[in-house]
Amino acid sequence: MDLPQQEKQRERGTDGAVSGAAFTEAMSRLVSGVAVVSARRGDGRPSGLLVSSVCSYSADPPSVLVALARTSRTCREITAGPDAYFGVHLLARSHAALARTFAGGSGDKFADVLWDWDGTVPRLAGVPVYAKCRAGAVLPHGDHVIVVGEVVGCAVAEDDPLVYFRRRLDWRLGG
Repeated sequence: MDLPQQEKQRERGTDGAVSGAAFTEAMSRLVSGVAVVSARRGDGRPSGLLVSSVCSYSADPPSVLVALARTSRTCREITAGPDAYFGVHLLARSHAALARTFAGGSGDKFADVLWDWDGTVPRLAGVPVYAKCRAGAVLPHGDHVIVVGEVVGCAVAEDDPLVYFRRRLDWRLGG
């Protein structure tokens, strides 16, 4: 059975390749949790950004995979040298404002946020999941870098996740 012509046209751009806009629109349909990734800057201050591309990677050794924009300061800190450490903070439904803070591109994101140092890693207070990671494999691709973080510490608390879908953070899981 053939796809309708209109659906075929939406699948690719005019040159036969998928456009960035079409791809971004398609990926907005993928439901995901969101996390803040944090690291220590070279000047000793905290750095962080919001990501939706984070997942469990391996149970042995415990590892996560995060995709970071190459242009982000946090990416530069995590990939700058050997044995860089960073934090992955999975957010709860009540953390929409915190997510928006870390989605922004400027200013001191930590100024009005409760946090403390976990060794060299900025750790946000009150998140349902925190994983302290050592940067392992780094795979640059396109405008992002994939980092495999070997989990060296983990804390878990019960809470409903903050869900990102169709560019919105206000979705609730059914049930």
